[in-house]
Amino acid sequence: MVFFLGFITFVLMKQNQFFIRFFFLQALLISIVAQAQNVVSGTVTDSNNKALQGVSIYIQELQKGTLSDANGNYSLTNLPNGNVSISFALMGYGTQNKTIVNAQRQNRLDIHLEPTIFQMDEVVVATAFNKLQSQNVMKVEHETIKNLTRKGTATLIEGLATIPGVAQVSTGTSIGKPVIRGLSGNRVLVYSQGVRVENQQFGDEHGLGLNDSGIESVEVIKGPASLLYGSDALGGVLYFNPEKFANTNTFKANFNQKLFVNTLGSNSSIGVKTSTENWKWVTRGTYNTHSDYTTSGGERVTNTRYQEKDFKSGIGYSDAFFSSVLRYNYNDLKLGMTEEGIAAQSTSKSVLYPKQAVSNHLISLNSTVFFNTSKLDLDLGFISNDRSEFEDSDVAILKMKLNTFNYNAKYYLPSSNKMQTIVGVQGMHQTNMNSGEEYLIPDAVTKDFGVFGTINYEWGTNVIQAGLRFDTRNITSEAHGIQLHGGSFAALNKFYTSWNASLGYKTNFNEAFVFRLNVASGFRAPNLAELTSNGIHEGANRYEVGNANLETEQNLQTDLNLEYKTDHVEFFVNGFYNHIANYIYLSPTGNQFTNSGAVNFIQVYDYIQNNANLYGGEVGLHFHPHPLDWLHFETSFETVTGQKENADYLPLIPANNWNNTLRFELNDSNWLKENFATISLSSTFNQNKVSGFETRTGGYSILNLGLGGTLHFGRTKVEVNLNGNNITDKKYIAHLSRLKTDGIANIGRNIVLGLNFNL
Repeated sequence: MVFFLGFITFVLMKQNQFFIRFFFLQALLISIVAQAQNVVSGTVTDSNNKALQGVSIYIQELQKGTLSDANGNYSLTNLPNGNVSISFALMGYGTQNKTIVNAQRQNRLDIHLEPTIFQMDEVVVATAFNKLQSQNVMKVEHETIKNLTRKGTATLIEGLATIPGVAQVSTGTSIGKPVIRGLSGNRVLVYSQGVRVENQQFGDEHGLGLNDSGIESVEVIKGPASLLYGSDALGGVLYFNPEKFANTNTFKANFNQKLFVNTLGSNSSIGVKTSTENWKWVTRGTYNTHSDYTTSGGERVTNTRYQEKDFKSGIGYSDAFFSSVLRYNYNDLKLGMTEEGIAAQSTSKSVLYPKQAVSNHLISLNSTVFFNTSKLDLDLGFISNDRSEFEDSDVAILKMKLNTFNYNAKYYLPSSNKMQTIVGVQGMHQTNMNSGEEYLIPDAVTKDFGVFGTINYEWGTNVIQAGLRFDTRNITSEAHGIQLHGGSFAALNKFYTSWNASLGYKTNFNEAFVFRLNVASGFRAPNLAELTSNGIHEGANRYEVGNANLETEQNLQTDLNLEYKTDHVEFFVNGFYNHIANYIYLSPTGNQFTNSGAVNFIQVYDYIQNNANLYGGEVGLHFHPHPLDWLHFETSFETVTGQKENADYLPLIPANNWNNTLRFELNDSNWLKENFATISLSSTFNQNKVSGFETRTGGYSILNLGLGGTLHFGRTKVEVNLNGNNITDKKYIAHLSRLKTDGIANIGRNIVLGLNFNL
């Protein structure tokens, strides 16, 4: 532990001394004045009053939890003086979220959990009021990383693409960008460790810069979320929840190993964590390496290999008045950029030219101050993203460094039994700097500021949530007169403003039937690439020309959600209609460009605007026939159509998809538990609704198999997963693959073995 604290202190102080000094000063001062010891205790039983062991009792605000013992008893200390929300969760039982009003020195809370067939109800962190999904006004998709990795996907974004309504723009297996209901790039906002992640999302070949190791779960908001998140949350939000700390007064160690047959890949991760009554810490290191991926024809796609290093750590403190967590994430990625397609065949993992090198530092400080009847949340974040592109030597052709500081303060006003109110401010200061031989975008500074308020009102089974927000964005850059591929950058000073609002309603028609209706507006100011580009974008192989006169994108989306759930049937329907004014996109001009003396010509693309509409939705069924308790059938269908005002189709719209899964669960063995086997058939339909510069894509079906379980050896648990993806070795090309224009197929058959040792 001494080594860990010394290392993290050194790293963080090198990145930004403010964060670590502020954290320890807070913890020291508050620990000195903290006197009261509020305690909650009780017993957790089932519907027959039988004690339940191993129930997870967790306080999200404190990031603190414990487990019930053999007699169902539990106890948590150092509760805040005000209202405290506590969740109770156990596999096979319905999750409960209880609130203690005005916590006292001694609080008694006994809980009865009812059996349920379906997955546990989770507390949603990405929305304003942190309620259980079943209580939330907005439908939010929640998936644990454990469930996503059970599907055998090689990367985090591949796992996300299995969620209905989510797809990916991919370049082989190394680069993936999320698409939510047809919107991608920086129209999809990414949050990690409670702060906004900025990693130059404007580039088609720029990935997330995140590794799934050390991430607990992901929440997906499908639709405009500008009310809470400001500019760029036009299409939705991916909110990654970091790995939880160990339960109070426990020590945990974990080693995870995954092997990938297709790419001869290996993903190794080791982590340790412990907690006391007040202090807690966690650290995890990961190394990920892959060779070129193999298509169904047995040929490797040259230079799709990549290597990744990831380090995550965190330290936290909490007591009756205050809770704070300081986290750090370093991600280093080296990946090849395929230009020759299927050429030299090699199983080497050494990245060839041309290549990318991406280094990402993320520091976050998440704090909560508790008052008697209210609380204040403060999130501070610093992200340093260093991206280099190399052509044929170690001299960077493009070298861009993006430093971003962001803050988010939310004050929760004293609440009544029916109404909760939040007011807040949010801002960002961002600098982009170039130091390579060529410039893609100029040096620039971006400043954001926003204020907002939102109200949640409940009566009976009805909930109304409404909010209002005002934002400003200022982008400035200096003129750059060096001729770069025939172009140069003019000085820029742009100021954008936007008002946005949201209104949502939820009701329970009966115990089984839930109805949700949400109407919300969002906005996205033009990014630096769209405003200023004037040169060859090597990774995209095109000449891009920006437009300094672009206006703010503004959208209005209506969402409808119907859910029906009984003990053995779960059914949902989601529908949406999204109108976007001033939609920005690249369009070929018909002109070609070449440097003097060059042989190859490339297409010139302009950034232009047009009004657009996107509409579609998702429908799904989960059937669990009684008395076949070991059998589950899940099916879902998703569709989205995107059109410009003139009825032409938008680019990069995912094809319709129909997914069917049979899951078998057996838990009869004393030493092998949580056993499962899955058969999944994912059918992607023809994509004929394409833009003028896209080609149509044929449909295909992919068969996946999986099985696994948990081996128990005393206190040691070993989770084993074996997945066969694209088991029939189907040759196909996804519509959103950036290798499609070269006729390069997606990955062929891939067998993935995962071992997770928990000590």
